Amino acid sequence: MAAIDLSSPARSSPAPLSPRRGSLHLLLRRPRRPTLRCSLDAAPKQAQAQGPPAAVAAEEAPTARKECYGVFCTTYDLRADEKTKSWKSLVNVAVSGAAGMISNHLLFKLASGEVFGPDQPIALKLLGSERSIQALEGVAMELEDSLYPLLREVSIGIDPYVVFEDAEWALLIGAKPRGPGMERSALLDINGQIFAEQGKALNSVASRNVKVIVVGNPCNTNALICLKNAPNIPAKNFHALMRLDENRAKCQLALKAGVFYDKVSNMTIWGNHSTTQVPDFLNAKINGRPVKEVIKDTKWLEDEFTKTVQKRGGVLIQKWGRSSAASTAVSIVDAIRSLVNPTPEGDWFSTGVYTTGNPYGIAEDIVFSMPCRSKGDGDYELVKDVAMDDFLWERIKKSEAELLAEKRCVAHLTGEGNAFCDLPGDTMLPGEM
Repeated sequence: MAAIDLSSPARSSPAPLSPRRGSLHLLLRRPRRPTLRCSLDAAPKQAQAQGPPAAVAAEEAPTARKECYGVFCTTYDLRADEKTKSWKSLVNVAVSGAAGMISNHLLFKLASGEVFGPDQPIALKLLGSERSIQALEGVAMELEDSLYPLLREVSIGIDPYVVFEDAEWALLIGAKPRGPGMERSALLDINGQIFAEQGKALNSVASRNVKVIVVGNPCNTNALICLKNAPNIPAKNFHALMRLDENRAKCQLALKAGVFYDKVSNMTIWGNHSTTQVPDFLNAKINGRPVKEVIKDTKWLEDEFTKTVQKRGGVLIQKWGRSSAASTAVSIVDAIRSLVNPTPEGDWFSTGVYTTGNPYGIAEDIVFSMPCRSKGDGDYELVKDVAMDDFLWERIKKSEAELLAEKRCVAHLTGEGNAFCDLPGDTMLPGEM
C-alpha cells in the first residue's frame, strides 16, 4: 500500500456523499480526494425523507460526478421481497488497504455472509491510496460481478474521514511494509503516523461503538496509537490481530499429538506480534486434556514448538514467494466471528487488547495479546482462570518489556511527549520485512 499523505491539517467531518440511499450508484468526488461510492439500501422511503434524490444533489454540487453501471444503476424495493424481510439492519464495515492481497481474500468472505451470518446485509467501505484508486474500482467491479445478495453498499476512497463515516467495524489492514535497511524504529514511526491519522478519523466520523481490528504491523503498537487518537471510542474496542498466531499454534500442537486441529482448545498467544510472542502450552488443551498430559516432550514444547510458531510466516515466504495473505484473511474472519458469536463453554481465544485493568499483573496502557471470551455481542471479557508458572511468566515479561519500549518509541504519536527509542532488539516477524 502506498504511503498515505499525512500532511493535510485536521478536518471537520465532510458531508455525506449522497443523501439518497435507494439505489446502488457510483459517485466520484474530484476536488482533492477522489471517492467512489456505490450504495443500495432497503429503505427508499427513509432516504426520501432525509433529502433530495441523488440526481438533484449532483446538479447542486458541480464538483461531484455521478456514474453508474450494471446492477449499481438499478433501484430495488427490498421491503417487498420475502427473502429480505427478516434480515438484520445493515452493518457498515470499513477496510483499509482494500486493494491489497489480504483484502483480496477477505472482502469476498465478508460479502458472502461467511463472517456476520446469512441474514446480515453489509456495506463495505474501502480505503486505499491515490495510487490504488483504479485498483479499488476494479475491486468494486469484482464485488458487483459476484452477485452477493447480502452486499448492499460498496464505497471506495482515499480519505478516511469520508470512508470511515458511520463505520461499525474497522479492519485496518493497510500499512507500509518494511523495506531493505529500514530500522524497526523507522517503521514504527511511519506506520504510526498512518494509524494516528486513521484513529483521528474514526474518532471524528465512525460509530461511537465501532470495533477496530488492527492488522497492519507492528499491529500491537499501531493499535495503541490508533486508540490514543480516538478518545471518544472505548479503548476496549481496539484489537491487534493475533489470531493467525493462535491458529498456527493450534496446528502445530495438533500435528504433534496426531489429532485434527479442532481438538485443540484454550490456546493463548500472550504478548506482542513479534518473535517475543508466547504460545501458551500450559493452559492449552487437546481433547479436553492439558497439553502437557498429551504431549510429554517438554523440550519440544519449550523450544521447537514456540520457534516453529514464530517462524512459520518466514518459512511460508520461502516456499511460496509471498507473505501469508490468505491465512491472514481467514484469521481476520475468525477474530470477528469470535466476537459476534458466543465463545464455546470453557474455551477462549486470543486477541491483542488494552491492558489497563487486566487481572494478570501485566503492565497497563499497552496493547497485549491475552485470553478472552465473548457473549457474541461484539464485546469481550478477559479470562481469569488461567494457570501461570515461572517459564510462562518470564516470557510474558519479555514481550511486555518490548511493547513498553515500542510505546516509548511512539510517544510523539500518542500524546505522551517526546519519543525515545531503546528497542531491545530486532524481533520483527519475517512476514513484516
